[in-house]
Amino acid sequence: MKNKLKEFREANGLTQKDVGAMVGVSRQAINAIETGKFDPSIWLAYDLSKLFGMSIEEFFDFEGSERK
Repeated sequence: MKNKLKEFREANGLTQKDVGAMVGVSRQAINAIETGKFDPSIWLAYDLSKLFGMSIEEFFDFEGSERK
């Protein structure tokens, strides 16, 4: 699933480790989400989108992504 995690993380001067700590997952999980290797649970997607003040629909591109 395509997302804006890397874009907003970097714009806010945060590392993958920082974001992981804020939402309770590892740096590796954040990397996997950014690179599209892992789709987060709905709760993790919610936490990530709220961290950057966005709705899930704004943060994740469901329409532009292939359903797995």
